[in-house]
Amino acid sequence: MSHARRLSLPRLPAIALALAAVHAANAAESAAPPACPVGVLVCPQPAHANLFAMCRRNALLDAYTPGLPTQGDRTQVAADVSARKVVSTDSSHYRLEDDVRMQRLDQLLRSDFLTYDTDTTAYSAGGHVIMQDRSMLMTAASASGTDSPRTTHLKDVRYQLLQQRGNGSAASADMSDADHGRLFDGTYSTCDPDDVRWHLHAGELDTDKVADRGYAHGVTVYYADVPFFWFPYLSFPLSNDRQSGFLAPHIAYSSHRGLVLGAPYYLNLAPNYDATLEPRVSTERGAMLQGQFRYLDAADKAQLDFNFVPHDNQAADERAQYAATPPVFQGPASPVDVPDQRYAFRIKDWSRISDNWGAAVDIERVSDKQYFQDYGDSLTTSATALLGSSAYLNGRGTWWNASFGADALQITQTTLSNAAQPYMRLPRATFQGEHALAGGLVWGVNSEYVDFRRGPFELVGSTPGSVQSQASLEGQRVDLYPYLAYPIETAGYFIRPELGLRYTAYELNDLAAYNTAQPGTPAFSQTSPSRSTPIFDLDAGMVFERPLTLFGTALTQTLEPRLYYLRVPYRNQADLPLFDTQLPSFDFPSLFRSNSFVGADRQSNADNLTLALTSRLIDAGNGDELLSASIGQIHYFSPQRVQLPGVPEVDYSGSDIVGELDLRLNDNWELKWDQQYNPNSRILDPQTQMLVENLHPTDLSAISVEHRFGAEGTVNFSYRFRRGLLEQVDTSALFPLNANWSLVGRYYYSLLHNQLLEAFAGAQYDSCCVAMRVLVRRYINVIGQLKPSNGVYFELEFKGLGSTGTRTENFLRRAILGYQ
Repeated sequence: MSHARRLSLPRLPAIALALAAVHAANAAESAAPPACPVGVLVCPQPAHANLFAMCRRNALLDAYTPGLPTQGDRTQVAADVSARKVVSTDSSHYRLEDDVRMQRLDQLLRSDFLTYDTDTTAYSAGGHVIMQDRSMLMTAASASGTDSPRTTHLKDVRYQLLQQRGNGSAASADMSDADHGRLFDGTYSTCDPDDVRWHLHAGELDTDKVADRGYAHGVTVYYADVPFFWFPYLSFPLSNDRQSGFLAPHIAYSSHRGLVLGAPYYLNLAPNYDATLEPRVSTERGAMLQGQFRYLDAADKAQLDFNFVPHDNQAADERAQYAATPPVFQGPASPVDVPDQRYAFRIKDWSRISDNWGAAVDIERVSDKQYFQDYGDSLTTSATALLGSSAYLNGRGTWWNASFGADALQITQTTLSNAAQPYMRLPRATFQGEHALAGGLVWGVNSEYVDFRRGPFELVGSTPGSVQSQASLEGQRVDLYPYLAYPIETAGYFIRPELGLRYTAYELNDLAAYNTAQPGTPAFSQTSPSRSTPIFDLDAGMVFERPLTLFGTALTQTLEPRLYYLRVPYRNQADLPLFDTQLPSFDFPSLFRSNSFVGADRQSNADNLTLALTSRLIDAGNGDELLSASIGQIHYFSPQRVQLPGVPEVDYSGSDIVGELDLRLNDNWELKWDQQYNPNSRILDPQTQMLVENLHPTDLSAISVEHRFGAEGTVNFSYRFRRGLLEQVDTSALFPLNANWSLVGRYYYSLLHNQLLEAFAGAQYDSCCVAMRVLVRRYINVIGQLKPSNGVYFELEFKGLGSTGTRTENFLRRAILGYQ
């Protein structure tokens, strides 16, 4: 099965490329540019970002009178009364008729007739009564009140808010002053008045503009005239200003947590900091508390997120399961503990100290290795093997940058042995600089000092249930690389020769304990080993251009050959420890690196020449890059002798042939293709690190096609293959059906493991005042998980009132490229 599938790999890019080209050609003439073109990382806000973008103009606004004052205190202004006809029965009673207006600053009363008593200041109005102030427009069958004290009573009221969206009706309304009002038997909605999808009804509704709060008693929320919720009492803000109070409830279901209910409470503590606390109840896990604290000022930004489970109801069962069936470890077996008390937290802080210095803190921890498998919502989160934390003081100038701090990593996968626990770098200091000298020379230096600490770690003992402690090698490392370069750069070519010396030295602790505790690993006999290696490289390239017309479009084609020669003599480094050095994934930028490894513990020997070629097609009119194609290979003139422990030396004549293609014919289509072809007859197996016969030359193949259509539609397809590690297909889509309805979905599958990684399908509805989303999801938390997890997500939003359910928008943005 696997052979047949892999033999078909070279055909996939060709088929996808042909399909993309055909569809792009057909769509280029007819498709309008999407709101967010392919290749754009930061898109403009979509139309639905304005909650009420789909609403029509309220009919009630036909009664609106423009031009009224928006500032001032109406209590200090006398009323101005006018009408076409005034009748007086005596010196204190007046009747005004026909286009009656009574205005006090921003408050305007209009009616067909009005009676007024100058002795008592009582008035009554009837016939098409309209009352307006800076915040509200109302129509009523009648109005009455007094001018002193200022009171107003209206009957059979319809109202429209003017400073935010909202409208409704009431049997009657009382307004004692400009800041306080009361509705009886009233309704409220943000929908169009002639298409009310939802509304709330309250026996009594009070507004207090001084407190910026509304208070409703006996509240029923209706959807399509069907009662949906009932509250005996409800307090809500009258503006968009932040205020403390309960947020929309959280409702979700997943097979590993069951039904989860949450009641978030927002705390507006100060203008520059706030907090949210959310008690949750899980039918499978028990009670938990989530929270967030945020702080912001001109020179500092901080955020704390946490989740705390005082007693996990499933922890005992998981401990029993691990005791009966221990996991298969990548390395020596380690004890696995799932505590009853679970937690996760993350602290992020950024501080600006001066123009040149700042501080950055990012600390993240979980209670145990199993946490993400139990509480993560995606394979990406649950597959997190190492959780990083760091705290640094960073500085930079015109020719230098420096840092001082510490970082640590926590193992968060149950199958990863404690022996793989990375070292803490406590502390770590770096300095990099590059400065021009006379005659075009450039002097530079890269330097690092690290104190590596790990301490003893626990492994499973030789007898059942026992635990043994293993010692760790610790020490300090200094890495210095001063260099001289002579860069020459013009519009058509560049040349940069560079000569440097890399010096790396160690001070190691407790060699005897380490060598005794870990038999079979390299024994260290020196407490102060060092390595000194000269490095020479030459980087050169040229850029050729020519005008080109293709399909009636004026283009510029470039041809950019690049040559990179690297010479590093061999140094035996078997006596050097391995603190933080790894062999990174090979890619196109790897062709131009001076070291095959990441980290200072190993410096690869080299007598290499890289040949690479890039060609681009650029729209001569607007400068857009329509096509970029690159290919390159390293040619080795000597064996690659420096390897990681346990990896044999190799004598390849050349590296993988690396190719990259980025094709973007218009704003609607983009195709990306990365391919690595291994021409060597024998290769290192990525799992065993042994030399094996190269039966299939493809080391890596990754292809993705992205299509945007309409204002917000998107379809994505990708195929990813890396020899011995993964082979996956991933397709996702957002498909608008009309202005209101759209479908979303994703299918993510591992061909290597014959396993579904994630699949979901759902529907979205959006209208003037109601939005809803339903998703059904099946996913795994760990590769090889036998029983997938299931989830159902439902979100209902009454715009202007709040939402209930699971907030899924961020999840969809991560899962569907181009989702808006």
